[in-house]
Amino acid sequence: MNLLITGAAGFIGSHLCKHFTDQGHFVLGLDNLCTGRMKNIEELKSSPNFEFEEVDVSKPLHASITTMKKWDWVLHFASPASPPKYFALPIETMLVNAEGTRHLLELCRDQKAKFFYSSTSEVYGDPLVHPQPESYWGNVNSIGVRSIYDEAKRYAEALIYSFQREFAVDVRVIRIFNTYGPKMDPEDGRVVTNLMFQALKNQPMTIYGDGKQTRSFQYVSDLVDGIDRLMKTDYIWPVNLGNPNEFTILEFAEKVKKVIATKSELVYQSLPQDDPKQRKPDIALAKKLLQWEPKVQLEEGLTKTLAYFKAAEL
Repeated sequence: MNLLITGAAGFIGSHLCKHFTDQGHFVLGLDNLCTGRMKNIEELKSSPNFEFEEVDVSKPLHASITTMKKWDWVLHFASPASPPKYFALPIETMLVNAEGTRHLLELCRDQKAKFFYSSTSEVYGDPLVHPQPESYWGNVNSIGVRSIYDEAKRYAEALIYSFQREFAVDVRVIRIFNTYGPKMDPEDGRVVTNLMFQALKNQPMTIYGDGKQTRSFQYVSDLVDGIDRLMKTDYIWPVNLGNPNEFTILEFAEKVKKVIATKSELVYQSLPQDDPKQRKPDIALAKKLLQWEPKVQLEEGLTKTLAYFKAAEL
């Protein structure tokens, strides 16, 4: 197949590029490198199945992209995805999920390509339903500080299903819950990288609030497997992909301390505005539809991630 993948130099996008090139498919990776890192795709440069262009898909796509190939799939994974990154790039975050999504949907409409979108558990906001099924409409502050990401993703989903209804574009949508693993940006500000790098440096490990808020942590290989499985179905509606094993932030910090054997102590800071109190996916649909569930549990995944960070000398 011929696949166009945006966010190709990002954490998840780079794993997808490798996954599909390894399978023998041709991949054109696009990224404007506002948060992506070229080192993530360095190993793909020698592959005859991979090409890269530095492109901002928020702007109209140029002919080198639209005429290069007859695309089978367009996978849209471009967006700042951690609070520090999207707080620093608020307009860019809105536009890549709005105008970027529109441009790519138009390409799919014109070429009869299939469209795959990386939505997020953030569409559920600070949920009042636990765990969160795909049928839950969410509890989102539409003008809060996190709305630049939450509402951008919600808008994109609405746009996707408008194109599906109006033009019969064949679409897939996943809602990704906290994902971690090799190729993460050590400065992305997510809880995994924050706590792991503080622990590696024997610095105080920052806990926001009382640390009793919960998260569920999915290793990246499980996510890639779920994406691959969904692409092989005809199901067009959103699907949660995440690990339903739920940990408080304090419990997660203790797991990190155990894996790294750090001397770091915990320090507490105030909880950011609209920070979700609970986050856990209901994956009943993915289990039934895809025969999928996560295989890599937290301690194993942290150990693999730590090995990457050490080898990369980050």
